Amino acid sequence: MKRILYILLFAATLGACAGKAGTQDSAAATADAESAVEAPVQADADSLFALVTAQTSLGPRTPGSDAHRLCRELIQSRLRRYGADTVTVQQAPVTTFDGTRHTAYNIMGRFNPSAPQRILLLAHYDTRPWADRDPEPSNRSKPIDGANDGASGVAALLEIARVAGREMPDSVGFDLLFVDMEDSGSPADSADDSEDSWALGAQEWVKNMPYTPETKPRFAILLDMVGGKDARFHREYFSDRDARAVVDRIWSIARMSGMADRFPNATGGAIVDDHLHINAAGIPCVDIIESANHATGSFNPTWHTMADNASNIDRRTLRDVTQVVLNTLFSN
Repeated sequence: MKRILYILLFAATLGACAGKAGTQDSAAATADAESAVEAPVQADADSLFALVTAQTSLGPRTPGSDAHRLCRELIQSRLRRYGADTVTVQQAPVTTFDGTRHTAYNIMGRFNPSAPQRILLLAHYDTRPWADRDPEPSNRSKPIDGANDGASGVAALLEIARVAGREMPDSVGFDLLFVDMEDSGSPADSADDSEDSWALGAQEWVKNMPYTPETKPRFAILLDMVGGKDARFHREYFSDRDARAVVDRIWSIARMSGMADRFPNATGGAIVDDHLHINAAGIPCVDIIESANHATGSFNPTWHTMADNASNIDRRTLRDVTQVVLNTLFSN
């Protein structure tokens, strides 16, 4: 996944440097958050973990593999079971950094498609073809299970579909987007370190979004690596830059939900991820991602290693993040 960009930001003063409009947006977001915090439905930690293991039991979901195909089928089946009004698959030809051609399959489930207010939630379901950050050199050409980097975000979205799909008021609808080909970017030792080699599925999806200017979602939330042990989720830099009011809203809801420790109100890393392309398409998008791990200073220690497996998933982390997103959905 994604690269973490080390930018000299003077991060400690980032919030203080917001303009007048940003301050007004933040105040409004906080007031809205405090008016409604508790969702009428609750995320279940065991259900979330089962959704992770349903994916990892297939094996690494690398593009073109049988496991990748089976994961697509699993996602579509669960969306239909949980009450999605429509399930569609966008196919697009993509080429990875090394010139290999693939077909990206972006899957979308829509709930309350005629609702006047829409929210977009997304996660990637493909997994890294190479454990290029593994401490053991012999592992660096092997594909990873992607329990955290891939399966955790998908599990959160499917759990939201399960508990909220039939409970949303008629005035609010949500779309669940499972993007492909996020994690086939150039390896750590590659001479070609292009940011555009990542998030290939999202790049294609924004070219043919199922929205008009009038029906675009109010905002979007990307869930990525949301199952790490004792993970904490700082405010991602590009999210703060491009969707500050939405970040303020989510982090205020987290605080009002008793999860301020899980969502520190402090700046984390600047991440190359799917949300960059959603923001560029005109939908304010926030990346909820662990980017300031206490041991590494960046991503979870299992990132792009063979240790990214189900044994290193924290059910409580998954539940907390999913519940904050549910509380956000029902606060609209």
